[in-house]
Amino acid sequence: MSSVTTPMPKGMVTRVVLSSFVGNSIEYYDFFVYGLAAALVFGKVFFPTVSPLAATLASFATFGVGFVARPLGGVFFGHLGDTIGRKRTLVITLLVMGTATALIGFLPTYGQVGVLAPVLLVLLRFLQGFAVGGEWGGAMLMVVESAPAKHRGLLSALPNTGGFSGQLGGTAIFALLGFLPQDQMLSWGWRIPFLISFVLVLFGLYLRNKLDETPVFKEIQSHDKGKRVEFPAMEVLRNSWRTLLLITALVFAIFVPFFLTTVFAVSYATTQLGIPQQTLLGVILMTCVLAFPSHCLFGWLSDKVGRRPIYIFGSLLAAISAFPFFYLLESGNFVLMTLGYVLLINVAHNSMNAVEPALFTELFGARTRYSGASMGLQLGAVVAGGFTPFIAKGLTALDGNRWTLVAAYVVVSCLISAVAAYIAPETSKRILTDN
Repeated sequence: MSSVTTPMPKGMVTRVVLSSFVGNSIEYYDFFVYGLAAALVFGKVFFPTVSPLAATLASFATFGVGFVARPLGGVFFGHLGDTIGRKRTLVITLLVMGTATALIGFLPTYGQVGVLAPVLLVLLRFLQGFAVGGEWGGAMLMVVESAPAKHRGLLSALPNTGGFSGQLGGTAIFALLGFLPQDQMLSWGWRIPFLISFVLVLFGLYLRNKLDETPVFKEIQSHDKGKRVEFPAMEVLRNSWRTLLLITALVFAIFVPFFLTTVFAVSYATTQLGIPQQTLLGVILMTCVLAFPSHCLFGWLSDKVGRRPIYIFGSLLAAISAFPFFYLLESGNFVLMTLGYVLLINVAHNSMNAVEPALFTELFGARTRYSGASMGLQLGAVVAGGFTPFIAKGLTALDGNRWTLVAAYVVVSCLISAVAAYIAPETSKRILTDN
């Protein structure tokens, strides 16, 4: 099937972009609040009976559990998105994610219920990851399938800044909570960011219920009666497994630098380098603000020159920036640390992150696009993202609490993505109703 869909009115396209941005921001606010809590609080609250190193490793391991759940969520919600529709599936993912996050804020501590506390924490983290597994693919797909073809890169880059918006909100709240006395922070202060999620979810649900289904999904539903794919995930595994492996390789340069700088570096800089927590969170806040113009720039460029050139540039720059990032972090100087973050995140990472939504969704046919994009990204999230803080912490322990092996790990990861981007096809001119 190949035809031209009826264009969506500009007002509805704007609403789709806004809704995807807000929903994605909420989802990643929930996800990153957990990451910051894992770096700063959870070791003392949920694993107080082990050494500080073991507590940090255990805390980062629970962070990784969310990534293990993401491919399962990608399969489950991808199936729903390819069968019952993009819009309805996104309402479900937001509801599950918000509920799991809010419940973390009510958890008892290890001192109150013993080992049951970390068990419940892991369970709710799993549910978080399960929901995120279906959120990204659906939110990006709503925009890509609704946007005019010549602006797909730019318009899909905008809601993909939701990760930075969520991080901006979560980091800002933890920065404010940092002024609390330590005993109050450990008793009740850390719960506040999780409880705020409930209010944000209500707002997100209101926006998503106002959306229409995408023109592409409407068209394949009307033209493909009797041809619907019963099990989209199996179809993807059977016919597009090479694409899944390609995406897995592509996301190394996105996930490894990002979670290294936003989760591991927070713990390493405060514990090993003696940098004040408030200083480092201020640097991260600056990075989050600069993410918005950088995504617009690289998304716009991808519509002009293609997805591949931008992705190759970003992955190579990330590899080159790894060692300078740690030298600048080691300085403890706010301006120099900000320079390191801007180079590695706002230029290198953001260039790839801006291209990612359009590139990954354009790699799949219309009837399996939700499943394919979700499964590909979330498989990569497990391999390249979820255990990055855990691996980095282990590498520093092997290297006498130095960062050399961690930087080398970033270089290798980004070179893998550079090779994958070179191999990948150019997708910017593809017709989205093609199967």
